[in-house]
Amino acid sequence: MSTMDSPGRNVKSGRRYDSSGRLSAAERTRSRVLDLARERFLANGYAATTVAAIAGAAGVSVETIYKSYGGKAGLVRALRDAALRGEEAVPAEQRSDQQAAAAREPEDIIAGWGRLTSEVMPRVAPILLLVRAAAGADDEMAAVRRETEDGRLERMAHNARYLVEGGHVRDGLDLEQVRDVLFAYSSPELYELLVLRQGWPTDDYSRFVADGIAAAVLPPATPR
Repeated sequence: MSTMDSPGRNVKSGRRYDSSGRLSAAERTRSRVLDLARERFLANGYAATTVAAIAGAAGVSVETIYKSYGGKAGLVRALRDAALRGEEAVPAEQRSDQQAAAAREPEDIIAGWGRLTSEVMPRVAPILLLVRAAAGADDEMAAVRRETEDGRLERMAHNARYLVEGGHVRDGLDLEQVRDVLFAYSSPELYELLVLRQGWPTDDYSRFVADGIAAAVLPPATPR
């Protein structure tokens, strides 16, 4: 029986290995395509970058990129989504929720947002600014910009609930106002102004974001 069973086990093992190898190769190809797309888009701009150029540099067919991403706009969406996940295995949004749920004080929640903003913005801001630059002349990029801003506004409303429902905001502010403060401080335009143009270190930018949100939405400190 053992001599009959062994070939079967070997065949199954080989199939599992082949499948794993194919998945690994596909992931490496995906990473290579996105890395080269980001490089080309940021160096040459959206309009001047072609799918054919990205495919040629990545060593894949144009059809592969269209099948996987649906074209240039799909590549930009994939770059945006990858950047928003942040640098760690756990996506930044999930870590944000975990930190907010575990924090005892509203200042700790806001400080965590500042740190995550300074992690994600260097990755995502160049892509969002690329989208903004292309949106005026390209309908697909205009749609990407709208959906990105709508998604960010929705996320900031989600974040604002931690403060509003926890009773942490100053009198006179409602959920929408707190959301809009968070929306302003998480904007790529603020990062562009302070870090890209004025050369602020990201640590200073992180503190500015956290301090600004706290000053805008938390009750004033009681004098001692």
